[in-house]
Amino acid sequence: MKIIYVAIDGMGDLPIKALDNKTPLEAAETPNLNAIARNGKTGLMYTVGRGIAPESDAAVISLLGYDPFKYSTGRGAIEAVGAGIPMKDGDVALRCNFATVREDNTLLDRRVGRTLSTSEATELANITNQQVKLKKYPATFELKATLGHRAVLVIRSKDKPLSGKIYNSDPAYAIVNGLGVAQTKVDMSLKTVEALEDTEAAKNAAALTNEIIDKTHELWEDHPINKKRAAEGKLKANILLTRDASSIMPRFFNINQYYKTNFAALADMHTEIGIAKLAGMDATLLPPPSGNLQHDYDIRVKTLVDMLPKHDCFYIHLKGPDEPGHDGDYKLKTQIITAVDKYFFGPLLKQISLKNTLICVTTDHATPCDLKIHSDTPVPLLISGDSLGKENEVKFCERECAKGSLGLLEHAYTLMPKLIEQTKNNQ
Repeated sequence: MKIIYVAIDGMGDLPIKALDNKTPLEAAETPNLNAIARNGKTGLMYTVGRGIAPESDAAVISLLGYDPFKYSTGRGAIEAVGAGIPMKDGDVALRCNFATVREDNTLLDRRVGRTLSTSEATELANITNQQVKLKKYPATFELKATLGHRAVLVIRSKDKPLSGKIYNSDPAYAIVNGLGVAQTKVDMSLKTVEALEDTEAAKNAAALTNEIIDKTHELWEDHPINKKRAAEGKLKANILLTRDASSIMPRFFNINQYYKTNFAALADMHTEIGIAKLAGMDATLLPPPSGNLQHDYDIRVKTLVDMLPKHDCFYIHLKGPDEPGHDGDYKLKTQIITAVDKYFFGPLLKQISLKNTLICVTTDHATPCDLKIHSDTPVPLLISGDSLGKENEVKFCERECAKGSLGLLEHAYTLMPKLIEQTKNNQ
């Protein structure tokens, strides 16, 4: 029996007044997800834990069966692996955003209005790597643009190891018990990076990070790309936001050996690819969005179906609804969930059999449109297959999942063992 485990990024939400107090998932047209839910069991789940609004890295680590408080060493290292940047213990890796800042350090937009192209970001990163030299401490660095406004930074000391125990310059996220956690109602100003511990390794890492932020701002402010953007009425990509530093590579157990099965991962983003690689999975980075949802999901279905004979368990991470959640666009979020149902699950169900396939559908976190940031809200969960028995939900959504027989799972890392056990019981 095969497992198809789908995480629809940021799908969870809270009731929205303009949607008659429905969530986008509840308001979306999801006949295929509804059918899958009726053929299985549903519930709700905290991906990392109660009271924690997780970043995607910690949530996905948990979804794949690892306790993030035990296995996570920070998002930076995961992003570096996903982006293919060499890193070793003692280097510092950080997840970054190209962003827009005023002269008074007030952030106008953490994502450059989502209008920065990957080619623009790559050019800014390349000129930074060529022209910026570090003076605060003997070190080199590599900045790599990944997709749109996103980037990864790795700092390598020429002398003693550095420490990732440093604060974020990005005010939207804080470090809580070693994990990145989304913050609400914060002062949206660029933060000076400071050491989280009283060590030279952390102080040097903080000083180097601040130096890179300052020098990139000076380099980018009047760069031809930003002059052109300003002339077109677009925001400048004039500051580098840093967060989730790590200086130790994660040591995940090999997921194939641990569960005695063969895993593959398909994902839209480098974060999930990094985690999959570190876990020992066969990892495939899916093509970036084309603007045509049907085309994009056709590719994702075809890629999965082509790989089905080669592996036993598939983890598929679809970015989809997360971005409109961050932008507060409940209409677009509802439309994208409808598209995922129609163009991904619809064609997929025609090419698999639930007699020999276990399907699990959930999300890594909620991204409520009213909050525009991740929340600690429990997320919907379904597990479906002909061997599981059936429930009576007519709609796969948060409200109905709260009534489901799976109840409320306190931690997502307990889910993967349940899925594996279910398949082995039905072999």
